[in-house]
Amino acid sequence: MTEASEGASALLEDWLSHQRVLRGSRPHTIEAYRRDVAGFLGFLNLHRGGPAGLSALGTVTHSDMRAWMARERERGLSARSLARGLSAVKGFFRWLAEHRAVEAPAVHAMRGPRLRQRLPRPIPKDAASALLDRAELQHPEAWVAARDRAVLTLLYGSGLRISEALGLPRGDGVLPDVLRIAGKGGKERLVPVLPVARAAVSEYLRLCPHQPGPDGPLFLGARGGRLNPRTVQKLMEVCRTQLGLPATATPHALRHSFATALLEAGGDLRAIQSLLGHASLSTTQVYTSVDQARLMEIYAAAHPKGGG
Repeated sequence: MTEASEGASALLEDWLSHQRVLRGSRPHTIEAYRRDVAGFLGFLNLHRGGPAGLSALGTVTHSDMRAWMARERERGLSARSLARGLSAVKGFFRWLAEHRAVEAPAVHAMRGPRLRQRLPRPIPKDAASALLDRAELQHPEAWVAARDRAVLTLLYGSGLRISEALGLPRGDGVLPDVLRIAGKGGKERLVPVLPVARAAVSEYLRLCPHQPGPDGPLFLGARGGRLNPRTVQKLMEVCRTQLGLPATATPHALRHSFATALLEAGGDLRAIQSLLGHASLSTTQVYTSVDQARLMEIYAAAHPKGGG
């Protein structure tokens, strides 16, 4: 991949600093932005046959944008990844317009590829229960086994993202009835904790040999450091293989299961949106499609003309 010019790279770093400090973007988001925008800037250098500095960025055309998108698809980028990259490029150019007085209408007018809506794939209740039981059997050390069950129970029972669960502090050693969670963009929300999740965490803490203090992490790795997300992901991989579950049975799928369970119980969409920390109600509404799809499957299987 051709690198961006020195001037464009400096602008990119300024924008990323803005995203990091003022917008509260997480490190992995910053790296994705850097990769996507740097790739676009490097393409401009190659496409135009010269460095794309500040003044050149203001002359980006529809033709430039179409050529970049075509090149990305040719090298195998999915429509969803390309849409994400275009969003990052547009964000960079919005910052240029606001902070460097560089306008590039062609960038903002460019439409991304049409995306097929991907429905969440929640784990059925019986399978989720089996996963929790199976997780506790994967490690010979009792405290690690209890930790594994506690992590998955909390993900399933409170709808947390894995990063949110692993970012929880130890506190006073007792999980509160309500968690204050700092989600994406630093947005806070309150999430109630089910008694079964509190009990699982209490059992883990009772057995845990490490004492990192109230400011230390709640969930610890085998050596006493913060638990790595990959450890939880690998745990799910092993458990789902043993249970014959699909590859969609991931830690994040437990969050989907939490949302669909609330919806099936008659939960209000706004309340579910608040519990999940979604910025937009439209993100939460996708779970209604899941619910309707499941109803249709049941109908097709049960109805005499449904083919079931």
